[in-house]
Amino acid sequence: MDFLAFLAPAAGDAIRLAAEEAESGGLAINWFWIVVSSANFLFFLFILRLIAFGPVSRLLTARRERIEQGLKDAEQARGDRERAEQERLATLAEARREANDILARAQKVATETREADIAATRADLERLRERAANDINAEKQRAISDLRAEVADLALAAAGKVVGESMTGDRQRRLVDEFLRESAGGDARN
Repeated sequence: MDFLAFLAPAAGDAIRLAAEEAESGGLAINWFWIVVSSANFLFFLFILRLIAFGPVSRLLTARRERIEQGLKDAEQARGDRERAEQERLATLAEARREANDILARAQKVATETREADIAATRADLERLRERAANDINAEKQRAISDLRAEVADLALAAAGKVVGESMTGDRQRRLVDEFLRESAGGDARN
């Protein structure tokens, strides 16, 4: 109330000055109304700042911080995505390298196994060939021995018919064996 009591005389003076100027008919500057209007403007500006500008400013600041945080998060997500892509490519390259290594080892093992199988087969064939050659030689020797015995028996039988008596002694058999050996040796020389 004291404030209004102070303004009442000033308001009265302002009204009186306005009336005087209106009577003079010219353009006059009323300093009282300029001061009162300025004070009203500043008062409403202060109230507007408290009620609207402060919360709006805080709202805009919070929004700017959220946007900046979102941009930082997006940049971090982009970096994470790029790192994940690089890791994926590195993992893929490593998997391809391992697959090639496994394939090379499998081919090497297959080649070694095939070569070992071929060598074993060749060894088996060589053993079979040697056994067959030995069997053939043994059969040949047995056949020659049987043939000699048969020839000796025939020769003794023929000699017995020629001589007129049978030749069965050890001496006669030795003579036939020597004859066959000599004839076999003579055939080998011819």
